[in-house]
Amino acid sequence: MLSDTARPVIEATLPLVGSRIGEITPLFYQKMFAAHPELLNGTFSRANQANGTQRQALAGAIAAFASHLVNNPGTLPEAVLSRIAHKHTSLGITEDQYQIVYKYLFEAIVEDLGEAVTPEVAAAWTEVYWLMADALIKIEKGLYAKQANDKMWMPWKIVEKTPASPTTMTFVFEPADDTPVTPGEPGQFVSVRIPVADGLLQARQYTLSADAESTERRVITTKFNDGGEVSPIMHEKFQVGDVVELSNPYGDVTLDDGDGPLVLATAGIGCTPAASILRALATNGSGREVLALHADRSLDTWALSDQMLGDVQKIDGASLKVWLEKPELAAVGAGAAGAETHEGFMNLADVDLPENANVYLCGPLPFMQKVRSQAIAKGIPATKIHYEVFGPDLWLASQN
Repeated sequence: MLSDTARPVIEATLPLVGSRIGEITPLFYQKMFAAHPELLNGTFSRANQANGTQRQALAGAIAAFASHLVNNPGTLPEAVLSRIAHKHTSLGITEDQYQIVYKYLFEAIVEDLGEAVTPEVAAAWTEVYWLMADALIKIEKGLYAKQANDKMWMPWKIVEKTPASPTTMTFVFEPADDTPVTPGEPGQFVSVRIPVADGLLQARQYTLSADAESTERRVITTKFNDGGEVSPIMHEKFQVGDVVELSNPYGDVTLDDGDGPLVLATAGIGCTPAASILRALATNGSGREVLALHADRSLDTWALSDQMLGDVQKIDGASLKVWLEKPELAAVGAGAAGAETHEGFMNLADVDLPENANVYLCGPLPFMQKVRSQAIAKGIPATKIHYEVFGPDLWLASQN
């Protein structure tokens, strides 16, 4: 918890720091990468730096953490810290890198705020930073220790490459050496690290879209990002037989161990965690009540539609509702057999949600915000709503 000395200082300066954090974080990254360009080689995403999402995510995390310490004495935002820690471990973040971040973040704070950063202010915000850093380091050490190996990156061979829709591709990998393999959990992701056009290593996270618990293969489904660095290479250059570096599986938005009802609400390529969960339930002969909800542009663009439809039919008590923006674009003869289909955008107003359900969300941020609000309005407690974000977690930034 915050010390009695730091608390009033943080309370007094949080509005100022919060108002300037959006300017402080770009300065911080500029300083850090100038001194440590190696951090852009396989750790930080160059694309997320260019479009500003990483900066927004860091700003939101710092502001949210400081606000929590002030408003909830004696506790930590465990869910927030867990999400961040899982992303960090999927990229191989190490304890010593927190000292690097501290150095350049506080240089940026002093440069931006000037004389407002008195010794008392600097000490109080240093305390906030290390409370957050120490909590993350502890969680991350535990996550690393759970793995079946002590490696960050392992070679995996592409054994299948299959279009999942006009803009998505499913890759199946098998181990390319004898490194012990950690089984994943439905809903988890792995990082893929590859050299891009100029030789720099870049890593991206992709959800395990099927067979997450397997130690013999990894299955991911990726969407082609025309402005990205990694997915175009994967879609256009990678071939069966190529060897690619993958991380161990991480992610805390996973299928719970209970037998209560589930609601899986997804949009676009956000269907991958839901597809993984449905595959696990179908494979294990689950009889849980499952309501799968998916929104997409059309049947054509719905990645993994056959997999999801087939698995829903194998699960007693499972049903599927689909919202399509442009149902007329469906391929001739295509249909969502076994699914209740609606035109337009997903709306929970007329959907009967199971009582005591755990709700899982994945898709674009505006979609998740809207559906989360609708679920809460229908009586689902916020603590039972879980979400996964592809890329930097801008949910935090959007809440401040």
